[in-house]
Amino acid sequence: MSIKSDLWIRRMAEEQQMIQPFLPELVREMNGNRIISAGASSYGYDMRLADDGFRVFSPIHGFEIDPKKFDESSLIEPEIRVADDGARYYLLPPHHYGLGVTVETFRMPRNVTAVAVGKSTYARAGLLVNTTPLEAGWTGRLVVEIGNLANLPLRVYVNEGIGQILFFESNEECAVSYQDREGKYQGQTGLTFAKV
Repeated sequence: MSIKSDLWIRRMAEEQQMIQPFLPELVREMNGNRIISAGASSYGYDMRLADDGFRVFSPIHGFEIDPKKFDESSLIEPEIRVADDGARYYLLPPHHYGLGVTVETFRMPRNVTAVAVGKSTYARAGLLVNTTPLEAGWTGRLVVEIGNLANLPLRVYVNEGIGQILFFESNEECAVSYQDREGKYQGQTGLTFAKV
């Protein structure tokens, strides 16, 4: 098993629609403005945070969080704000945790597993992006779990890079894929909450 390069990622995106929509190059500017990078990098893909489905946990509406009996009322939808340069973002309060979803839909081949990790630009600002697996055979838009560890509100930009996906290809297919076992998050198209 080895980590896969940008050449492999581009080929898989084209031949197997592994990532859609797909940015074949690393984009650092959009509409004349600098953005947090998105698209294919040397050995990964910088996924983007979508502008639909972002929610933040709030003690005002929820009493506790139980992953076995998830209460959607413990989440609130913050407003999308617009910066002076036209960039759109959510404001994540200090020491708060939020859930978002990627712009991209991923279709993992049977012999490929990936791992989503955070970007250093956000990490240096206090944002933690949860490490999340994309299992062999899984298809869907990835739910991104993020936490603001800082003591100040943090801007989380939409349609810009939020984390990086690293792809690992095995020399053999797995016996049972995520699709075979009908995984509970298979085919998610938007923000999907914890399930048991």
